[in-house]
Amino acid sequence: MITRFAPSPTGPLHLGHAYSALLAWDMASKVDGTFMLRIEDIDQGRARPEWENQIYDDLHWLGLSWPEPVLRQSENLNRYFCTLRTLWSYGLLYPCTCTRRDVIAASSAPQEGDAPLHGPDGPVYPGTCRVRAVGPLPQGVALRLDMRAALDAMGDDARLHFTETGDGASREVSISRDHAINAVGDVVLARRDMGTSYHLAVVIDDAAQGITHVTRGADLFDATAIHVILQRLLDLPTPVYHHHRLIRDEDGKRLAKRDDARAVAAYRAAGETPDDLRRRVGLPVSGQELSPPRGS
Repeated sequence: MITRFAPSPTGPLHLGHAYSALLAWDMASKVDGTFMLRIEDIDQGRARPEWENQIYDDLHWLGLSWPEPVLRQSENLNRYFCTLRTLWSYGLLYPCTCTRRDVIAASSAPQEGDAPLHGPDGPVYPGTCRVRAVGPLPQGVALRLDMRAALDAMGDDARLHFTETGDGASREVSISRDHAINAVGDVVLARRDMGTSYHLAVVIDDAAQGITHVTRGADLFDATAIHVILQRLLDLPTPVYHHHRLIRDEDGKRLAKRDDARAVAAYRAAGETPDDLRRRVGLPVSGQELSPPRGS
């Protein structure tokens, strides 16, 4: 088993991050597996070196370690570009100039069929810019996946599914063609200001690191359909997914990086221990008695 924790260096780690990292560590520890760290810093406009250093400090304080070197997405941009170029050559991408406001306005208009307004990547794209593109891969523009064309390229016998273990039992989740077209839609695989997207980068990076079990919040469950489709398109393995519960505040609101009062560093400064944080997020303290994952 190879698990991973993949934070973005755009703010302090909070209790929710600690829970996800510790859970991934514990899962790998139980089977003498490997725990990997990845820094998802493709958003260079918000990523900061000081936050990345804080991530390392907080995770080490929690008792975690990992193989070096750490994969940093900002150093992997050429791999993403090559993948985009391949998909472009297959006729599966097209440039899109729509703003988020354009998408919302078009999605609100009467549509043919019963496509929902929102999917895992925000408003389901209505296909305003969808045309078969020719010529070289354009730079500095958003690139969308032509979902219908992608599914056609896979063939009628393509089985899109993944194994989910986050609800306490292993089950198979299937992704239908209708769901992919109408509820997921033509997702962005390269943002204009990044040259890639979270969805493309995470799929390529999980494969590059040999991740066998993805542990992440339940808020990303719906996005897994996008990732499985990309894995099938790119002939990459599909990991087992464990979508865990979210850590919330007293009002039931999901924690965000702006919740500095619940930052791991704040608990450290207040004199709490890693065991105290384990208790706060409902993880057994006995997890520290497990042997460290291999490679750490």
